[in-house]
Amino acid sequence: MGIFDRFSALLKSNINDLISRAEDPEKMLTQILVDMRGQLVKAKQQVASAIADEKRLRDQADAEYKQAQDWERRAMLAVQEGRDDMAKQALVRHGEHLNNGAQLEQTWEAHKLETDKLKNQLRDLNDKIEEAKRKKNLLVARQRRAQAQQRIAETMSSLSEKSAFEAFARMEERIETNERQIRASAEIEEEFTGDTLQRDFKQLEKGAVSVSVDNQLLALKQKMGMLPAGGTTTNKALGTGKRDEETVAAEVEHPGDEKKR
Repeated sequence: MGIFDRFSALLKSNINDLISRAEDPEKMLTQILVDMRGQLVKAKQQVASAIADEKRLRDQADAEYKQAQDWERRAMLAVQEGRDDMAKQALVRHGEHLNNGAQLEQTWEAHKLETDKLKNQLRDLNDKIEEAKRKKNLLVARQRRAQAQQRIAETMSSLSEKSAFEAFARMEERIETNERQIRASAEIEEEFTGDTLQRDFKQLEKGAVSVSVDNQLLALKQKMGMLPAGGTTTNKALGTGKRDEETVAAEVEHPGDEKKR
């Protein structure tokens, strides 16, 4: 099983476990992202090790080729010096290093192909994590919206129940009762403990206001032609104070009756 196959199996196991016991979707999605990032870090470490192995193979192959070149140069030097025996030994060493370099290069090429695949898989894993992060934000927003809708529905349901409105009605009745009691207490307090002289003057002021209204009514009727104009009637009304409108009107219509009396 490859590196990413192991990571995929582990992630799938962790996600299934989280889903089976998840109560809060937001926490579950956050934990999944944390696990994915943790696996990404481990995957990077594994890919880095694979890349290091690839570079080591490349360096070893290059070293073998360099050794082969060095022994070939020594064989040429031995030939120039007339030492064919040494030239033959140098050529043997040249062939050995050349063969080792070819084998190492072949191994390096195969390893490089695998390393390139790992790099691509690592990029794909990183892209998937970024996509999962964006999707997580969308899912969390949808979850919060669903929760808000549920709360609103529950609130509306509770308000639509008869008991809720009855509770409001009872509370309103209680408040009104308290208000009436407060007004009654204030009235009793003013009646029995207030300033009596001030109350008497208030009564007089009410009477004066009543006379003033009577005079205004007579003036209005005179203006409308319903009563004859004249200051005597008005003065009499003002002088009597307690005489009603009908008496004053009768005096205006039958002035001789007043003299007889």
